[in-house]
Amino acid sequence: MAKRSALLSRTLLVVVAGLGLAPLATLARQSNADDTLARIRAEGLERSSALSLFLTLTDGIGARLTGAPAHVRSANWARDRFAEWGLTSARLEPFEFGAGWELLHMSAAMTEPRYFPLIAYPEAWTSSTTGALTGRVVYLGDKTSAQITAMGESLKGAIVLTHPPVTTFVERDRPQPGLTDTPTATGNPSLPQVRAPIPGATLASLLRQFGAGVAIRPSTYTDGTVGVLGNRNTPRDAVPTIVIGTEQYNMMARLAAAGQPVSMMVESRTRHHDTDRNSYNVIAEIVGTDPAVRDEYVLIGAHLDSWHAANGATDNADGVVAVMEAVRILRAISAAPRRTIRVALWSGEEQGLLGARAYIAQHLSTPEAQAKLQVYLNDDPGSGRTLGFHMEKNEAAKMFVDRWLAPLRDLGMTMNVMEGIGSTDHVPFVQAGMPAFNAIKDFEAYDVRTRHTNADFPERMSEGELKQQAVVMATFAWQAAMMKGRIPRLPQVPR
Repeated sequence: MAKRSALLSRTLLVVVAGLGLAPLATLARQSNADDTLARIRAEGLERSSALSLFLTLTDGIGARLTGAPAHVRSANWARDRFAEWGLTSARLEPFEFGAGWELLHMSAAMTEPRYFPLIAYPEAWTSSTTGALTGRVVYLGDKTSAQITAMGESLKGAIVLTHPPVTTFVERDRPQPGLTDTPTATGNPSLPQVRAPIPGATLASLLRQFGAGVAIRPSTYTDGTVGVLGNRNTPRDAVPTIVIGTEQYNMMARLAAAGQPVSMMVESRTRHHDTDRNSYNVIAEIVGTDPAVRDEYVLIGAHLDSWHAANGATDNADGVVAVMEAVRILRAISAAPRRTIRVALWSGEEQGLLGARAYIAQHLSTPEAQAKLQVYLNDDPGSGRTLGFHMEKNEAAKMFVDRWLAPLRDLGMTMNVMEGIGSTDHVPFVQAGMPAFNAIKDFEAYDVRTRHTNADFPERMSEGELKQQAVVMATFAWQAAMMKGRIPRLPQVPR
């Protein structure tokens, strides 16, 4: 009986000790987690490389049009930084794109009734003018197809003003999500349409038929801001198209429409690149340490490509820096995530999310492969600090992400919102049923000033904002990589 009592006593002591150790183990894990989050914050705020990366990408490399030599330089630069920081398998992943294009020279001026220099940019993938063109402009802003056809050979080599004066402008940014609980409409605001008597495709065909020298069209932004894009499928024998600042275009169009002589000088030199018809995503990773889940991964990304009229600072160098600096921070503090953290810098976003779609086709084409993706966190569009994330109506996932946000409120985060957002690289992941969420950014002076314009320069971002974005991305990536369970998924949605 004494032996039995002694055995029971020893057993009870073991059980009691075990019960005491369980909370201690939980506290230890929480302490380690809190320590890592504190070290992320300290590294990101006190020893940041964000501004240096940002200025190298914008001032140093500049515009990064998909397929252009500058985009390839930026991709190689990013890959080399990842390798330098000790990420695994830093590489470029090709996908078929088509010809690249770059601008070599652009000059334009009104020369009659007086000299006036013009703010002008060619559309991407438009061909060069035939040298420097000079002469009286031909105003077609009020002409029908029949009238243009009747002008015939007089259009050969002509400098053509294609539209009437612009009367509606880009004057308002999209509503700002992430500030109140009220649902906010998201997505790109519609741009004003410059009305002309005939459709643009019809006019382009007629100008090509009659051999016009150059087509001059207006922007719809104000105060010297010029929005300019381009189509990679533009025929090389199409008439070169130049976009002029709205106020300057309107001045010439009003004069010409009133019958006053207006003359211009225009020269654009561009180059198509056919040798390598691929573009490239940049991929690298911090390999997970838990054998049970290290083949799963958290993906963070942003698009590296931009348009060509500025340096692509807010669209999207700030997002690129957020994810690059996030993984630099994690490597600098020797973070050892349970799951792998993979970083992707996409190409071809501006031409239709091409790099993200190529990645899905290459890596996530089966349910088994998709099951390995814990979550994708995307950084684009907008500028300024990160306020939260668009949760794409995934309420179950929002419960987890809300917990990640809470400790970062002192850095300016406000809330995650249930609404989704379109027109950026997380969309194809959402469409395939994978959890993918896009950062909520500040839209002040974004749509009216920097997005896709000649004003997208570093002055719109502060060093503090760049640091905050990176700390947020590093923190969220770490939390997703360390959590015990999986981020809940929604059903696949129609494309």
